[in-house]
Amino acid sequence: MIKVLFICHGNICRSTMAQFVFQDMVNKSGRQADFYISSAATSREEIGNGPHYGTVRKLRQEGVPVLDHRAVQMTKKDYEKYDYLIGMDSANIRNMHRITGGDPEGKIYKLLDFAGEARDIADPWYTGNFDWTYEDVVQGCKALLAHFADYR
Repeated sequence: MIKVLFICHGNICRSTMAQFVFQDMVNKSGRQADFYISSAATSREEIGNGPHYGTVRKLRQEGVPVLDHRAVQMTKKDYEKYDYLIGMDSANIRNMHRITGGDPEGKIYKLLDFAGEARDIADPWYTGNFDWTYEDVVQGCKALLAHFADYR
């Protein structure tokens, strides 16, 4: 089983969106038994809060199931628990390295790395544009699922 943790600053917008989108893609591909998928924050600001209403609205608009979720903070133990720790932007990656104390096993990635893009996924908390974020998340999650195409 491949364990994937999506990470952003607060765990209410981008990382939850990525978790739910990727879970939906995995479910539709019939590969639920191959993955354990979750999400977390690098900060403590939103701990215990549910997904942002903009994320919920966009996912419902797109027909992606919104799962039961409360924001949690990433911990150093997550590095041992998960195979892939996937941040949404460069600041997340820096904070992930700080929390884990480094990345000796090469488990930390930016989501759009899998799509061959070096750019960040914009934070809709600041941009207000959940459509752009959704498009980027879908692009990254499709590429991530393709990355695992040969895993069974």
